[in-house]
Amino acid sequence: MKKHPLNRFNYCPVCGSKHFYVYDEKAKKCADCHFIYYFNPSAAVACFIRNPHGELLFVRRAAEPAKGTLDLPGGFVDPYESAEDAVRREVREETQLEISEIRYLFSIPNIYRYAGFDVHTVDLFYECMMPDFSMAVAEDDADGIVISKPENTHPEDFGLDSIKRGVEQYLNRL
Repeated sequence: MKKHPLNRFNYCPVCGSKHFYVYDEKAKKCADCHFIYYFNPSAAVACFIRNPHGELLFVRRAAEPAKGTLDLPGGFVDPYESAEDAVRREVREETQLEISEIRYLFSIPNIYRYAGFDVHTVDLFYECMMPDFSMAVAEDDADGIVISKPENTHPEDFGLDSIKRGVEQYLNRL
């Protein structure tokens, strides 16, 4: 049996009451103030960066989960930020590259384990083109830059499940 996504939330976020009960499969309701909290997924972005030679730029994860495995530049969308702005920010933070043209590809639902807590996400995959990768520098959550041709790219080298699925789906489109 699956745990309720709000199983660790014991108090109403509006009035602080302890009478915060399961309402349905994705919500809890306060018996005192009647507030219903619906648990919705967080938005996250991931970006395939390709150059005119068809090569792809990946990063190596600097931290858990899946430290040391390949990843796509990306991360959570911040409050008041569009997904496209999040792609630009995350790519800049992790690779120091400034990207402009971004194309939405597809989305994949995911559960991202963070500090022992399951964060339900919708991972939004994008693609952008860069003239070259010579200015790329690993920063922030990235421990290295990896350049690969699609035929040398293997989903099993990526540590996060949704990224593995995204890489497989992307490679099948090429």
